[in-house]
Amino acid sequence: MRRENVPTPAPDLLASPKLSRSKPDVSGVENLIRAMLKKHRTPFMLIRRGLLERQFQRFRKCLPEVTPYYAIKANPHPKIIKTFIKLGAGFDVASASEMKLVLALGAAREKIIFANTVKSAEDIITARRRQVPMMTFDNEPELYKISEHYPGAQVLLRIKVGNEGSVVNLSLKFGADPEDAHLILRKARSLGLVPTGLSFHVGSQSKNVENYLQALEISAQILNQAKEHDLPLKIMDIGGGFPIQHFDNEIGVNFERMALQIRKQIRQLFDKKVQFIAEPGRLLVGPAGILVTQVIGRTFRSNKNYYYLNL
Repeated sequence: MRRENVPTPAPDLLASPKLSRSKPDVSGVENLIRAMLKKHRTPFMLIRRGLLERQFQRFRKCLPEVTPYYAIKANPHPKIIKTFIKLGAGFDVASASEMKLVLALGAAREKIIFANTVKSAEDIITARRRQVPMMTFDNEPELYKISEHYPGAQVLLRIKVGNEGSVVNLSLKFGADPEDAHLILRKARSLGLVPTGLSFHVGSQSKNVENYLQALEISAQILNQAKEHDLPLKIMDIGGGFPIQHFDNEIGVNFERMALQIRKQIRQLFDKKVQFIAEPGRLLVGPAGILVTQVIGRTFRSNKNYYYLNL
């Protein structure tokens, strides 16, 4: 069955109903939707706070060594951000506007990573003025820009890693070649910056755990080399891309099993003093959302039903 959209405006998430604490059982969800339909016109989105909390605790249970920095591009609703602040999350921001948003809502500046490897001078200046020191980079020209506008910033080098099987291959656009890592990190230090760690991203909705395992192995080698050359790195950012199940019959998605292998790799390859962070987005908020819409038309052509929604 195929669905096509009609050209009507998408709902404003910030104007959507309050976060709900309803249970995720089917009858409870249906009752919640019916109750909200009495107050709001479709289309609208419901975000269940209870599931936000559950997904956060799920992540912490599966990867207790890794601090989650919520990637707010997944859903920047203020109440979602406030929920994760209360739970102790850090935040991955990609722009000055996202940075200002999480700070205004009460996030601690030391728990924010400016995870955009190519930033405008204005955004770097904003980071300096807001005293958000930790940011990523993946090329030498970016280092000159950061050193000019934020001397002493803490920088994490993003390296290129395998993205096989991911829905979106981010290594096509981002990441330094691992063999160049040591030279680039030394360059960062020579420019008055503080090389603090490494980061990688295995791609969006990555079901292939080998991407993570190979990336961790490469990263461990770089950290060991840096330590041997008096350039100790203390933070390892394993990015996001953790998959969720989009359909009831979807196979190959098992975060618990994936996390178990990642934990094993971390314990085997890294010094206990290395601090691990991650940038989950979809994993934390995807299961909590319910988009409520209406079928406003149906037609039958080419031996198929076509349904039209008010989105």
